[in-house]
Amino acid sequence: MSTQHFTEEHELFRQSLRQFLDKEAIPHIDQWEEDRKTPRDIWKKMGDMGFLGLSYPEEYGGSNLDFFYDVVFNEELGRCNSGGFAITQQVVQYMSGPYILKFGSDQLKKKYLPGIISGDLISSIGITEPGAGSDAQNIQTRAEDKGDHYLVNGSKTFITNGVYGDFIITVVKTDPSAGSAGVSLLVIEQSMEGVSARKLKKLGWHSSDTAELSFDNVKVPKENLIGEEGRGFYYLMNGLQLERLCAVPAAVTGCEKAIEVSLKYMAEREAFGRSINKFQVLRHRVAQLASEVEALKAFSYHCCKMYSEGIYDVKLCSMAKLLATELCEKVATQCLQFFGGYGFMEEYPMARMYRDVRVGTIGGGSSEIMRNIIAKMIIEDQSYEQPKSPHQGNTNAKANGKSNGQTATAAQAATTGSSFEDILEGIRAKAAKADALGKSLKFDFGEQQIHIDGTGIDNTVTGENKEADCTLNVSMEDFEKIVAGQMDAMGAVMFGKIKIVGDMGVAMKLQSLLA
Repeated sequence: MSTQHFTEEHELFRQSLRQFLDKEAIPHIDQWEEDRKTPRDIWKKMGDMGFLGLSYPEEYGGSNLDFFYDVVFNEELGRCNSGGFAITQQVVQYMSGPYILKFGSDQLKKKYLPGIISGDLISSIGITEPGAGSDAQNIQTRAEDKGDHYLVNGSKTFITNGVYGDFIITVVKTDPSAGSAGVSLLVIEQSMEGVSARKLKKLGWHSSDTAELSFDNVKVPKENLIGEEGRGFYYLMNGLQLERLCAVPAAVTGCEKAIEVSLKYMAEREAFGRSINKFQVLRHRVAQLASEVEALKAFSYHCCKMYSEGIYDVKLCSMAKLLATELCEKVATQCLQFFGGYGFMEEYPMARMYRDVRVGTIGGGSSEIMRNIIAKMIIEDQSYEQPKSPHQGNTNAKANGKSNGQTATAAQAATTGSSFEDILEGIRAKAAKADALGKSLKFDFGEQQIHIDGTGIDNTVTGENKEADCTLNVSMEDFEKIVAGQMDAMGAVMFGKIKIVGDMGVAMKLQSLLA
């Protein structure tokens, strides 16, 4: 138990969830693996017990709890040694449902959220296509505007819950000529005419269903659009960080479980007259694995703590996902080796873990994509450092004379040709043309700030340092490029030039505000 992150209430929840899983799930997982399907009634039982929708609002049946209850939830799923069982609700709760919660209309929220919280509805996220995986802005599935509905044609593949689920958060192109600005999200029900699914055979995750989906002239009502048309790619940028982050606690406990069962076997297995846990080479291997897992756990909690405080950190989420999935492979491989020939047998636990972890470095953004994102942050943007609180000033400027992304000042703005006053007036002009934000937004340059109060009928812009629903930490130099249209606002978020603290929904309006 980490008293730094978990309260007594968190641990009581853990105990209750673990007892439930030990009784209702783990004894049946072998059969579910054989059946290639997890029965839906287990999710209904979990919903009835209050184990689903932990951080969702109470008005839809959720518990409105803090994010560390979700951390506990994922840790306990990771202990079950079944990636297929775990991924089903991870997709529902963290990879598809949040798009409706954060960006959907009241109508969509009322229609779908109660069902995914009660366990009655199973959802999926449809991004990957046969010809487009990580490059989401180049998807080919089309949604043509037909007045009161969209006509959807195309296909998706590797879709978890795509066979036995109820609806798909589907990434479509509403404007094929607009690149990332032409991507939208639609809720497509699997019962709609023209939707078909083909179940795929997989190396692992046998107890979950994975499908190839086809959309043949599917009529989707206009009210099934999530958020605004053309904003889907930016919504994904927000959602993918949670998807990657929720996998990390499950990966850590999965590794711990592998080491635990390996130690039990090593204490019982004898060779050359003694138990194999006495052999130095194996002892040292266990020590190394345990050390790496413990370090990953600490980093995992750090990332989760930042997320719980509303800090959107693409770099750290990408690092956590990369390290966790790569370490899972290493642990599974080396722990299987401890079992010798028995590790290769399906009746021993390591065989399943070895199969299941392999997809981790592929799904949710491959390890290569994670490394590319991280490299762009630390190599191509050499002035970027981990942002600090504004009151820390400009004490850590780099030796080359550039300030880091959090402590830029008006002096730096002068080097780009504009004064702070020029930028302030430019924002006033743009904000006056834009719709009222509905909330407040602050741009924090370190020693100076721009505050936008959009709670009235218009956006009021000042240079005051006041509290805001959402704060964007950015260097003055980068901000000037964004205002001038030389840098894409959401791309700047993606690659760490802007750090978001607070309400992500406000930040999502940045592109239209600065248009």
